[in-house]
Amino acid sequence: MPARPNELTPDRSARHLFGARLRRHREQAGLSLEKLALIVKSSRSNLSRVENAEIMPPPELPALLDAEFDTDDLFQDLYLLAVKELHPEPFKRRMALEARARRIREVAVQIIPGLLQTEQYAREQFKVHDLRAAPERVEELVTARMHRQAILRGKPDADLAWILDEAVIRRGFGGPEVMRVQLERLIALTCTPTTTLQVLPFSAGGYALMGGALTLLTLDDGEEVAFEEAITTGTMLEDRASADRHRRSYDLLSACALSPDDSARLITSVMEDLQ
Repeated sequence: MPARPNELTPDRSARHLFGARLRRHREQAGLSLEKLALIVKSSRSNLSRVENAEIMPPPELPALLDAEFDTDDLFQDLYLLAVKELHPEPFKRRMALEARARRIREVAVQIIPGLLQTEQYAREQFKVHDLRAAPERVEELVTARMHRQAILRGKPDADLAWILDEAVIRRGFGGPEVMRVQLERLIALTCTPTTTLQVLPFSAGGYALMGGALTLLTLDDGEEVAFEEAITTGTMLEDRASADRHRRSYDLLSACALSPDDSARLITSVMEDLQ
């Protein structure tokens, strides 16, 4: 006698609704998990775990399901909602404004900014952040981070700039190979038509923003907002005075930081020193 399927709870979250809709359309199509897994190039176990909302759907799955079940963008829309639910409330607001931004400037003090992270660097950073986190939770966070990067890749007209404390490029996550690939990405972005990256060397001394990360967003209507980020919290500052104050701090750091060319040379030197 076949095992009774687990009861689904589509009202709990977008991820649970995704799983419930997956089961409904699969059963209406007369497909077993095994047959659908072959169609969408997955494994039966992973597809079962998605259906039971035990794990996040992999990013390539929603489009494949929409194509198989002829559901327009149903699964892709549910996936977008599920990804947003992975972020704490303050960061949801940041992401909403980030998607509207035509200019983004960031200052990072200890960790490479999320928009610049490779998948493996992000994975190692999340593991270190919470040593007790289940592997599934780590993968959910990595998926959310890569999705956030994909949104901005779809905005080729946005201007992006970063100032990285020298500690950011010297503090390793995941070992030399992970860092080598990550540093190569930074070098490629130091100076392009849409990106600028500078390193603030240790020789520049102390500065006002050492206490945490800063993001400045210039929105599509010209409004400017600032986002201050600590270890587990973030604060969105949407008043003009705060934005002006942080913009002055950013401009001062940019003036003290290395040029993009010199930054690339320093990052290359750090990369060559990796053992």
